Amino acid sequence: MIRKLQEKDIEEINRLGNLLSPNFSKTTHLEELKEDKYTKVLIYEEDEIIKGFLIYTELEETVDILDIIVKEEYRRHNIASCLIDSMMSDIKESVKLITLEVRKENIPAIELYKKFGFEIVTTRKNYYQDQEDAYLMGRRLES
Repeated sequence: MIRKLQEKDIEEINRLGNLLSPNFSKTTHLEELKEDKYTKVLIYEEDEIIKGFLIYTELEETVDILDIIVKEEYRRHNIASCLIDSMMSDIKESVKLITLEVRKENIPAIELYKKFGFEIVTTRKNYYQDQEDAYLMGRRLES
């Protein structure tokens, strides 16, 4: 089941997020995001186990996917695809562009995003804290 972030999820999401980035819980303030009208957090939960989440910011004409993570033992079970599908269903009709950054070396994620029609727009040099490059990927939506 995919649902919105609840107070009871914050500790687990911080734990998962710290797997993605060691500073996740210090830089992503979930308590504030829960009340933010522009930022949404989608949770994938099954049998009372949070298996993954997606965080995105939605403005009038653009969406930026900030983070997506699935617990390692549940990867390749279509969870990330379900989260992206859910986000795509929920965004405003006025959205014309969806963007995200992804590590250049993260081939499985790049392939997933390409499956959803994202294309590599440019490379962001030394984007991550460890100086790894990122691809900026984007997908234009039809009006």
